[in-house]
Amino acid sequence: MKALILNSGLGSRMKTLAADRPKCMTELSTGQTIISRQIKQLEDQGICEIVVTTGPFAEKLEHHTCKAVRSASLFFVNNPLYLATNYIYSIYLAKELLDDDIVLLHGDLVFASDVLRDILRFPGSAAVVSTTLPLPQKDFKAVISGGHVSAIGIEFFTSAVAMQPLYKLNKVDWLIWLAEIEAFIARGDTACYAENAFNAVSELCAVFPFDVKNQLCAEIDTPDDLDIVDALLLRENVK
Repeated sequence: MKALILNSGLGSRMKTLAADRPKCMTELSTGQTIISRQIKQLEDQGICEIVVTTGPFAEKLEHHTCKAVRSASLFFVNNPLYLATNYIYSIYLAKELLDDDIVLLHGDLVFASDVLRDILRFPGSAAVVSTTLPLPQKDFKAVISGGHVSAIGIEFFTSAVAMQPLYKLNKVDWLIWLAEIEAFIARGDTACYAENAFNAVSELCAVFPFDVKNQLCAEIDTPDDLDIVDALLLRENVK
């Protein structure tokens, strides 16, 4: 299994915190950065190959990530068109490195180590959801149909639950999604979410909702998000 960490965005909503570095290099109350925490968690679960997409401040991110890693092999894929494209294009650029089972996550995601451990133990393909959190207005939601995830996006509110972009994907399901990503890029659809491609082929994949309920799994998009996650890390001593 390989890990794919998506880090090619600007992080403009973080304001000065991401003015001179990628958002994933934001420091947490634990003393780690978001990405150094992710790398440690992945290595603790035996992941030995990690693919990192980059955009702005690519050299800073590569240097920082190489310092954080202990034993895993790192592969960096830069998206030079990060201002005009979404991470669907970053995934496309990394596709030659992704012929395996995949754990896919966004570089601004902070999660309890138990969440990663448990989803990796799940036998099928899965996406993190929470049935106890309220539906977000602007963030990802997953539509559940027949026990599977049938659609992911910000626009869904019916038969939907809150979700976070942490996926464990068996190779057979991942390659179906990846082939559709390639089809999107071939016709010039480079500015949408990669999940748009998933939605087009979801009936061919068996991706299950993995309900983490109130366990920590949250993106940090704004300084307010950072304050909330930092408080949780300190108060609950989340590992």
